[in-house]
Amino acid sequence: MAYIDQFFKVLIEAGASDLHLGVGQPPKVRQHGDIVPIREEPLTKEEAAYMLSEISGAERWQRFESHGDLDFAYEMDASSRFRCNFLKQATGYGAVFRLIPTKIATLEQLGIPIIVKEFAKMRGGIVLITGPTGSGKSTTLAALIDHINETFTKHIITVEEPIEFVHPNKKSVITQREVPEHAISFAAGLKAALREDTDIVLVGEMRDLETIQLALTAAETGLLVFGTLHTNNARKTVDRMIDVFPSDQQAQVRTMLASSLRGVVAQLLLKKSPEVGGGRIAVNEILVSNSAVSAIIREGATQKLQDVIVAGKGQGMQFMDDAIWAVMQQGIVTPHEAYMKAIDKNRFKVFLPEEEAELANSAGASS
Repeated sequence: MAYIDQFFKVLIEAGASDLHLGVGQPPKVRQHGDIVPIREEPLTKEEAAYMLSEISGAERWQRFESHGDLDFAYEMDASSRFRCNFLKQATGYGAVFRLIPTKIATLEQLGIPIIVKEFAKMRGGIVLITGPTGSGKSTTLAALIDHINETFTKHIITVEEPIEFVHPNKKSVITQREVPEHAISFAAGLKAALREDTDIVLVGEMRDLETIQLALTAAETGLLVFGTLHTNNARKTVDRMIDVFPSDQQAQVRTMLASSLRGVVAQLLLKKSPEVGGGRIAVNEILVSNSAVSAIIREGATQKLQDVIVAGKGQGMQFMDDAIWAVMQQGIVTPHEAYMKAIDKNRFKVFLPEEEAELANSAGASS
């Protein structure tokens, strides 16, 4: 048993999602959204170096020492896998570990709207799963890939840093590639996928111009591309895809995106109310591309997307604030949590306790 496994076992028993380590402070876990210490003694430099180098191995540790950052996956046992990020910081070594379930949940178990399954049937184009860090994007995307794997006979290539969910071959053939172990970059892995008889490609993170450009090109050539972005809603997602390009290329990119975008699934995780047992729940904004969406993107009038989403309920579309409103009305989340995550704060402010509402009004007046 590796030395660090004792901390992972505490994390699992606590129902936590992440382990945070940093020299000079106690080990901590993220439990239902809050970070809490799991022992009193701070981590020493020697203890951190021993436990981190033990699970990374000599070659990765050397790479970390020279670069200051390292990403990889570690499997403690058959049922416990972790995404690992090592970093150097002001006080010394640090690391963050995310628990990755080895059993992939279904879209139904995650509470993802049923319309998302329709994206699995697309012949080509690009589908974007978005949300802030820690919002469950990878979990939702893994559930969607697993649904395709169980339903269709496709060749699916994933390009990830690191490989998180491990997909066994079912009806489909799945090729999982890790950056930089198997491909030097996301762009390189995506470019290679164009020559590998691919039906579907998953890009773990679309973080730079070259990767986004290649993803759009792949979608135009008939591949179904799934990608992730750190944006909170559909409008910001479309803007981010276009704004990453130089201004003289943006008109062309709008045309490409208008023809290739199939949908956006934006996701947030909200804390559940203590009255329903705590934990967290996913809420989603869903954009399904249609002729109106394509026209809006070509025109660069993304402020109109909200109206299309609100009017598109019959097509399975869903506005983020409406999704938040629904879980608040059911008592699953508190008005405070709904207010904090909502786009239109005024819609939720009236449900806050009087003192909180006054503070919110004061903050609004000063901003």
